Amino acid sequence: MRLRRIVALLLVAVIAAAIVWVFINHSSQARVEGIEEGAYAPDFKVMTLSGEEVSLTEHRGKVVLLNFWASWCKPCMQEMPLLNEIHQSSNSQIETLFINVGESKGTVSEYMKELQFSFPVAIDVTGKISTAFGVTALPSTFIINEEGEIAKIRLGEIDDFTLLQQWLADAKVTQ
Repeated sequence: MRLRRIVALLLVAVIAAAIVWVFINHSSQARVEGIEEGAYAPDFKVMTLSGEEVSLTEHRGKVVLLNFWASWCKPCMQEMPLLNEIHQSSNSQIETLFINVGESKGTVSEYMKELQFSFPVAIDVTGKISTAFGVTALPSTFIINEEGEIAKIRLGEIDDFTLLQQWLADAKVTQ
């Protein structure tokens, strides 16, 4: 009886360890539904809230921080001040573009005005941009190098300013 209990506990421990390993291995992979680091970022054209049409290819030659977010997403809101700081402090070689996923123009405009964020925001009304990038969770951040390749994919909240600066520096091809 005691041996059976020990075997059962060992089996449960092995299964728990396997589940933890799968979760850690899966969450640390640098890919999102077919998009992975090193791949070329899908191009898109979108209108910002200010009425400016932007495309990803027009920023070729610069590092781009592309962030997918929504105002109802608590981790998105927690990382916004840090991302705004990056936008305000970045030199002309880094572009920031924030894609709101699925909210109305009024909701997004009100949110931006209330919190006084200055970064450019566009709304992915049709879901085409987030689908092209394989975004299934928010926030999702892509750092795209000067040649248009995805240098870093970060799923979830970014809470380390220094680490984000390092990712942006690492994305520079011509240093």
